[in-house]
Amino acid sequence: QVQLVESGGGLVQPGGSLRLSCAASGGSFSILVMGWYRQAPGKQRELVATITSVTSPNYADSVKGRFTISRDNAKKMVFLQMNSLKPEDTAVYYCNAKETLSQGNYWGQGTQVTVSS
Repeated sequence: QVQLVESGGGLVQPGGSLRLSCAASGGSFSILVMGWYRQAPGKQRELVATITSVTSPNYADSVKGRFTISRDNAKKMVFLQMNSLKPEDTAVYYCNAKETLSQGNYWGQGTQVTVSS
């Protein structure tokens, strides 16, 4: 019912920046809890950041102060601005949407972020 498509991943040098984008369709975007997760090879998927339409964002301790999540309800998009990137940020990044009332949980296809010199 909800479709998510990520973009903006790529190769960046340590200390550099990238902005990931996620476009949503097929749902009532303003009521969705949006988030970014990431998964490195051989590791569990971990939460990076979440944002609702009415509360302040939440961040994993590992990215706090470096990453910023934001959303544009009119465009039905969510973004992840990543600054001061480190090699340990290398992972596949996934967009996520949750519908609290229906317990719906939706995932994008993922976009690769590689931080290397």
